[in-house]
Amino acid sequence: MMPRHLRAGPVLLDLFHRDGSCDGTWLGLHPREFELLWRLAESPRQRLSRRRLLSEVWRIDHDPQTNRVEVHVARVRAKLRTFGLSWLLATDPAGGYLLDADAGAMMQEETPAAQHSLDSYLRIGDDKQTFSKTGEIDAIPLE
Repeated sequence: MMPRHLRAGPVLLDLFHRDGSCDGTWLGLHPREFELLWRLAESPRQRLSRRRLLSEVWRIDHDPQTNRVEVHVARVRAKLRTFGLSWLLATDPAGGYLLDADAGAMMQEETPAAQHSLDSYLRIGDDKQTFSKTGEIDAIPLE
């Protein structure tokens, strides 16, 4: 029998709701994002190759020549980042991905400036404010 809950570090995955929560707040995972995180949580600290994830999460036994795994990993990391947990989903230098709950003890908590680095300082669809490259909010006057 499959467990209803699975712990992924500080994230509690709920199979019934098909979502994860951190400190009682839902992550808002899409079905495939949940499947990806659940599969990685089943084998913590074990590297799963891109091909294996395609097979076990997407049920595809060939390489579709797309970046669907990378896109979903980025989306899950973005949702984890709202809780300062983007380190939880690690990329293995040898290829593949792993869930590393122990890395949190070694990782420094992400700062607001780090969360808004590179081109993420501009939030799409938010025309009332932008984020400067330092992470500070710049108000845009409404006309």
